[in-house]
Amino acid sequence: MAHVHILDTVARTSPGNRMGPDELRAALIMMLRIRRFETRAKELFLKGVIKGTAHSSVGQEAIAAGACAALGPDDFLLTHHRGHGHTIAKGSDVARMFAELMGRAPGYCAGLGGSMHIADFERRILGANGIVGAGMGLGTGAALAEQLNGTGNIGITFFGDGAANEGIFHEAMNLAAIWSLPLIFFCENNQYGLTTATEAVTAGPSIAARGDAYGVLNERIDGNDVAAVFEAVERAALRARAGEGPTLIEALTYRWDDHSMRANLPSYRTDMEEEDWRRRDPIARLRDHLVAAKDLDGDDYDTLVAQVEAEIEEAIEWARAQAEPDMDLALSHVLAPVGLSYSEPGPGARTLTYAQAITEAFALEMEADDDVIILGEDVGETGGIFGLTLGLCERFGAARVRDTPISEGAISTCGVGAAMSGKRVVVEAQLWDFVTLMMDAIVNQAAKARFMLGGKARVPIVFRGPQGAGIRLAAQHCQSLEMFFANVPGLQVYAPCSAYDAKGLMATAIAQDGPVVFLEHKLLYLGAAQPVPEARYHIAPGKGRVVRPGRDCTVIATLAMVDRAVQAAETLEREGISVEVIDPRTIKPLDADLICSSVRKTNRAVIVHEAPLFGGFGGEIAATIQDKAFDWLDAPIARVGAPEMPVPYNDRLERAYMPDATRIIEAVKSVCYRS
Repeated sequence: MAHVHILDTVARTSPGNRMGPDELRAALIMMLRIRRFETRAKELFLKGVIKGTAHSSVGQEAIAAGACAALGPDDFLLTHHRGHGHTIAKGSDVARMFAELMGRAPGYCAGLGGSMHIADFERRILGANGIVGAGMGLGTGAALAEQLNGTGNIGITFFGDGAANEGIFHEAMNLAAIWSLPLIFFCENNQYGLTTATEAVTAGPSIAARGDAYGVLNERIDGNDVAAVFEAVERAALRARAGEGPTLIEALTYRWDDHSMRANLPSYRTDMEEEDWRRRDPIARLRDHLVAAKDLDGDDYDTLVAQVEAEIEEAIEWARAQAEPDMDLALSHVLAPVGLSYSEPGPGARTLTYAQAITEAFALEMEADDDVIILGEDVGETGGIFGLTLGLCERFGAARVRDTPISEGAISTCGVGAAMSGKRVVVEAQLWDFVTLMMDAIVNQAAKARFMLGGKARVPIVFRGPQGAGIRLAAQHCQSLEMFFANVPGLQVYAPCSAYDAKGLMATAIAQDGPVVFLEHKLLYLGAAQPVPEARYHIAPGKGRVVRPGRDCTVIATLAMVDRAVQAAETLEREGISVEVIDPRTIKPLDADLICSSVRKTNRAVIVHEAPLFGGFGGEIAATIQDKAFDWLDAPIARVGAPEMPVPYNDRLERAYMPDATRIIEAVKSVCYRS
């Protein structure tokens, strides 16, 4: 069958070539360790000791042992959901790995990540990943950090044959090629994605051959030959260290078990196929070579097997005796600790526009910290389509203000990988609607990394861009998407409406050790200049401000809606209604104390946002008021938002779509005059 004979197309390499007897013996021990770990993990899963699921790499041990033997201790590694072998081969402690699979607190990720998310930052293992192909994008960022720092270190990102059909494969390959990143793309082609044969869903002569389209050197090797794996990775590593860019390696192998330990799928492989691949067992193959070369005898082998089995049993017993994490520990790992000093200096007499204030924040943070970098489309010499990075490339260089391909998946995951590797990254979504193409990087990677990796990961990254309607760019360029991100634990969401706040909050966002979604409004770019101090300062998130004091009703608004709320308040003042306008400044964390304090004073509340009412942040604020200030309310809370429709292109309809001062006035009157 095609699956069985696919290795016949690969050039044969003698297992002893360029690996001496000692190296081969060490590789054999490592492969035995990985095999025993996986077989015992499956047994423990079937007994209910390991819960959830895990993915066995039995049959693929030569790849982990050979590849990691070619890496240095400071080289980084990213792996996937079937990554136990890579982690063990890079030197991680099997006892702590078992503890993680059992959900115990001393596990590598405090029992919060499990099998698919093991990381060991001391050994430069930046994490396994449950999202297919994610490590390729993260790897570009980690490699970029190494390149910028001039360390000479390289990285390897493992992925399966199924991931080669994900868009991030092509985006990351292109990015790594154009920037000559020191990264090895290593595809473990074990012939099946889940149950579908690779050859049935993969066009072209091979996965390796796809590298040709990007000018990336590539080769297809026998993944069950530990020496062939070592040699291929060593060649790729030498090129990467010499600044010659990435390499794509496709290793042909086979997983002996089903897709996962939980899988109970109908038969999709023939007995003949499975048996033929078992005869190609990489462990037996290496053992037989060493015996034939008289570098090992049967008794030696039995002794090695017994030693590894004893090591694994000791690790299991230790792991089973460990405590489980508690909720306090889990909650402590959601957000990075705060290490900033916050201040709000007087605004002074100098004025800047909203856009200029953000640009100045970029410049000051980049001046203060060489690790701050900006990634995005046309952010370099062009300065961004709205001009927010204008002049920064000339001042700080193209390496730090870096133009990217139109490739949101690569931009965002590269940013996360660089942030996890020590950089402070600003990622621009040219228009905020395009952030929907960055959702995996933001939601599954940046937001969850610290938590699921047991509190070890720092992810100082800002995702920013212009949202909102008002300049007739229609439905795919004008959305207000703040609640997408407010619903994701691990993210902070900033939404400043003034130039002063924009500068201070952007400085805070960049200096944070965790991910921030930073919302800007296109209409605010067009506003008049406002007083902004020249000094560098950081505004505390979760601290709103009273924009305009009042007695009779509280109006809570953000971004472009704040100015419209002030317009409404000024009109109502002439009619004898005193309105207090609150700008939360950050949506998450939210200054519930300020909002509720105001409502307790005015006894009425109106909440305004540009997004449609259903699912908008106004519902969350209303619930907060109901919970903390219900007894002070003299009328039901009113909300003002857009209708349940996409943003229309027609200018008259767009104006009608957006909340304005008239609608805010009507809402305030409805709560003030309610009998």
